[in-house]
Amino acid sequence: MRTRKRILLKIGSNTLTRETDQISRGKIEDIGRQVALLKDDYEFIIVSSGAIAAAKQFVKLEHNGEEITVKQALAAIGQPHLMRLFQESFRELGLSSAQCLLSYSDFENAKSKANIKSTIDVLIHNNFIPIINENDTVAADEIQFGDNDKLAALTASLLLADLLIIATNTDGIYTKASMNDELPETIISISDINALAREVGDKKSSHGTGGMQSKIEAATIARKAGIPTWVVNGLKDGFLADALENLSPHTRIEEKSASKVRKTKEGQKDKRMKN
Repeated sequence: MRTRKRILLKIGSNTLTRETDQISRGKIEDIGRQVALLKDDYEFIIVSSGAIAAAKQFVKLEHNGEEITVKQALAAIGQPHLMRLFQESFRELGLSSAQCLLSYSDFENAKSKANIKSTIDVLIHNNFIPIINENDTVAADEIQFGDNDKLAALTASLLLADLLIIATNTDGIYTKASMNDELPETIISISDINALAREVGDKKSSHGTGGMQSKIEAATIARKAGIPTWVVNGLKDGFLADALENLSPHTRIEEKSASKVRKTKEGQKDKRMKN
């Protein structure tokens, strides 16, 4: 029986680059510091995008990375660099990490699913933090759609996570009516996913391939396994610890249907966020 809650943390490309043109070692260090701070109470599994962004720091291939095969090649070049940054940054904090590359076909095969679960359970039991990405050289799904949001939800469901946290570049999911406001309204808590889908558009980030719609789709998958999903602002230092302490605005997509929609302005703390 687990003594710690299990969190699946998904980190998008826009978070890892801090909305620049290259992977931010400082952001990876920020993630590591939070994991180190919280590891006595939580088990962490990380699904990380960013392999293509890592490659673009070093090379430029023909067609400017627009064709799927070129993106797959960039992912193959960038994945080792991305993992090196994680391993070096985490090691300095006394954390051990391991790379796991998955594809959607792995979730369609019972034996593969069992192997994934047993391998990651062993890693966690031995205090290794699994860092997962899609195996882009043999599969192109997440290159085209979702920036690993769906992969994170499938993995969370398979590994019986207690919580799926998706780190993005906003203070959660904003209401459609306030999207262009100086201080957009964050939807703090909601259980009706259909209503949530109607509230948002599908604007995608400059580095990732995801949008808020893909995060809602991920939450739908996680919810079928009884797992709540939080959408948090990964650009802020300490975002993970702050979300867990209810110190920053973020969206909680509840696994049950009893909660009501609550909203707050971006950047403002809200007493309603307290448990």
